[in-house]
Amino acid sequence: MSSNIISQIYIVPGLPHILLAHEKSPAWQSLYDSYSKLRQEIENNNEADLILYFSTQWLSVIGYMFQADPNPEWLHVDQNWYDFGSMPYNFKVDTSFSEAYSQEVSKLGHNVKLINYKGFPIDTGTIVAQKLLNPNNKFPASMVSCNMYSEKDESIEIGQAAAEALKNQGKKAIIVLVSSLSNRYHIKDIDPKEDEISSAKDNEWNLKILELLAEGRLEDVSQCTREFSRQANADMNGKGLWWLSGLCGQTNNFQGKVYDYQPVWGTGAALISLTPTFTPIDTTDNINQDNLDPQVKPSNQIFSSRAPEPVGAYAHAKKVGNLLFLAGIGPRERGTKTIPGVTLDKQGKIIDYDIEIQTRSVIENVKIILEDSGSSFEKIIDVQVFLTDMEKDFKKFNEVYKEYFSKTQPTRTTVSITALPTPIAVEFKIIAEA
Repeated sequence: MSSNIISQIYIVPGLPHILLAHEKSPAWQSLYDSYSKLRQEIENNNEADLILYFSTQWLSVIGYMFQADPNPEWLHVDQNWYDFGSMPYNFKVDTSFSEAYSQEVSKLGHNVKLINYKGFPIDTGTIVAQKLLNPNNKFPASMVSCNMYSEKDESIEIGQAAAEALKNQGKKAIIVLVSSLSNRYHIKDIDPKEDEISSAKDNEWNLKILELLAEGRLEDVSQCTREFSRQANADMNGKGLWWLSGLCGQTNNFQGKVYDYQPVWGTGAALISLTPTFTPIDTTDNINQDNLDPQVKPSNQIFSSRAPEPVGAYAHAKKVGNLLFLAGIGPRERGTKTIPGVTLDKQGKIIDYDIEIQTRSVIENVKIILEDSGSSFEKIIDVQVFLTDMEKDFKKFNEVYKEYFSKTQPTRTTVSITALPTPIAVEFKIIAEA
């Protein structure tokens, strides 16, 4: 996948409060002011060819819709927040890219529809983002709908189709995901000045997601999205995050920045940027980093010759200051497709697995990478654990974990997720002293 397809990535909220009623609430005003910082970045961007929007508010039921009117112009009133007033809009649309994108999605077997008639409504979220980020149409836009019934795999492949279309057209895009974090509204009227996140649990999970995105860990967020949705009612079950992960190559290679985080009528609204730091590569094949020219390897990226090969475009570890950030580490062994503690059928599906064997293998891989990074197991500061079956596996996993960590006792977060990229049941994410 070309390194020239993505200029910048933004995740922004699309509720009309921020555009039309920001003066009513300190939180909404803060988001409005933070939006202006992103707008200035976009106005200073001289390398992008278009803005590609994915809004969780443009919903489709059958397949996917693409805006193909070169100049959609209308007067929009939000169906829920009509008291705030109307939003006149005038878009400039890159119709050639919309057609190219729709063709890539059609190749995947999905129903597609190019929308090209006057008066077809653009959703509130896209309008809010456009008016606050690209009000003068410096960049033409392209828009794809959010299918209400798509699941993780489908959402990821729709994102991958966008990347393929950009590559084929030789275009570079600013990517804008218009989505809230938690999406639980207050069910009674509130004083806007006293707006707050609707529940403590939603706020806790929003902060966890923001911590990961601030570190540029988009793929880790994608892996946590089902649990995030279950715990905090993620906007459209996190479909936008999966779409974004697919478009960006399912990698953590970004520099992240959180500009703001505020409540909007109980929902979690954040403004986030992600800047690509490494060329996205097709993640379906293992990457043999031993064959890379040493001169093209960033000096702060570390590739172990003993640890299992990465399954995507990422290093085993990255050194930032006096800290080491390890990629997600599983139980695989280098140079073989056999996974310790896992029995697969001929189709590569899991028949049975042993969580204790897998956990030991993960920890041994962590030790190897730390040693090859010039650090050690005793210097681990924080551990994030992903389990695919918390109820079944936690007790046995925890017993093995105690054997290794009882003396050092780093901080730990253990989350349940539905699947990992390879047929494994446990993965660690490590931060250690260099």
